[in-house]
Amino acid sequence: MARRRKRGDGGISLRKDGRWEGRVVVGYDEKNLPITKNVLARTKAECAAKLKALRESVEKPAPAQPKPDILLRDWLDQWYQNEKKPGLRPNTQMSYERRIYQHIIPALGDIRLDRLTTADIQQFYTELKRSGRLLRTERYGEGLSNQTVRGVHTTLHAALDKAVSEKLLPRNPADNCRLPPAKGREMQILGPEEIQRLLIQAREDGCFELLLLELSTGLRRGEICALQWGDLNFRTGALRVERQVHRVRGELVVSPPKTNASNRSVILPSSVLSVLREYRKASTSRWMFPSPVAEDAPRDPAAVRKRLQTVLERAECRKIRFHDLRHTFSTVCLEHGMDVKTLSTIIGHVSSSTTLNVYAHVTDEMRRTAAVRIDREIGKAEPQDEPEATPQKPAPSAFQARRGQRRKAGTGCVSQVNGKLWEGRYSPIWPDGRKYARNVYAHSEAECEALLKKLIVETNAERARARQLAAEGRLNEATMLALAKSHA
Repeated sequence: MARRRKRGDGGISLRKDGRWEGRVVVGYDEKNLPITKNVLARTKAECAAKLKALRESVEKPAPAQPKPDILLRDWLDQWYQNEKKPGLRPNTQMSYERRIYQHIIPALGDIRLDRLTTADIQQFYTELKRSGRLLRTERYGEGLSNQTVRGVHTTLHAALDKAVSEKLLPRNPADNCRLPPAKGREMQILGPEEIQRLLIQAREDGCFELLLLELSTGLRRGEICALQWGDLNFRTGALRVERQVHRVRGELVVSPPKTNASNRSVILPSSVLSVLREYRKASTSRWMFPSPVAEDAPRDPAAVRKRLQTVLERAECRKIRFHDLRHTFSTVCLEHGMDVKTLSTIIGHVSSSTTLNVYAHVTDEMRRTAAVRIDREIGKAEPQDEPEATPQKPAPSAFQARRGQRRKAGTGCVSQVNGKLWEGRYSPIWPDGRKYARNVYAHSEAECEALLKKLIVETNAERARARQLAAEGRLNEATMLALAKSHA
């Protein structure tokens, strides 16, 4: 016999569209008729959890209304903690908290909410662009990027909009602020010859299957790291994408994708399936690409990014981001005739308009090609002297993979950040069993190597001091952190 829900817990039922609906009474109107709210979910358990959260939120007492003379810092804190934080993912929470508590409140927090002006906010944005960076100024410069400043504006504007709706402000003073241009990162894609060289070198460096799968599916970095063998049906070639790996406050976390569109299924080509079938035979982990240093854990997305840079350099390819491999896949699909709607579904965009915006340069070229073909067939135009640009299968590459020379243990690593900056990193294990990274930066590889050697000598001396204190029983956690992070 089915167990009856307790009075006041609400009801759960299965809808005709296959989704579960939970409904609970949240109050009564002036005629004493019930006022209800509902939640929807794909499973009954998920629906029950959402219904419980809704019921608890309704039962919570409403937060106290702010006073008319409230400071901006107090309003921002109340707005974020009560209005925004409960519905945000952990990584998004961190972004909001950085913007509010590290940038907005220190600069504008002591101004009364009703006395905040557009000029105050505009000057604040100007200062962020000039000297708003708090960390790694030697690497990125003293000012914040346009994208970060626009993100700060989005958060502040939303908080002030809420103040307007609460009748605390007559209008939003952030409405008329001038913002830096929204210039996205430049998209780069690999050509056919570079793709061949990349995969040849990847086979030598032990990451062939990962990069081949990426170039065949366009998955996000966190999505490909989170794949498990149970997600792949070798009979049908269907690969389910239903989780992602990312860092939250320094810890590696596996979570569901951010949007429903990201939760999708991709059909793999038969050649890729054959490669993965052979790769599966040597695997003992449930993760498709397991961590080489941690047991039963996925590979760290940061490690994948670093490995790609090494492979690109050895393959004599341009230096690109991992996300540009996703752009490469999408561009190749469009050039070979895939329609935008299908591509949007494969790569997990929320809508086709997003795909069109990102790949407008490709679709413009496709429209020009289509116009030429229509003109030839209908208008009977004479063919032009230039041959029509149609994708051709590239000739096999004669590239020979380079055997990497690994640095000796204890000598750190050196990598090129951009055309004018090099980074040296040393991450030894300290007496508490943890690794603490220390970095140096220089404008040439030779200078960076020299600085790194000096850093290693200093760090090893401090590690020896920490071991001595530990042997004497005088090494507490505070002293350990002070020694380990003194040069971090």
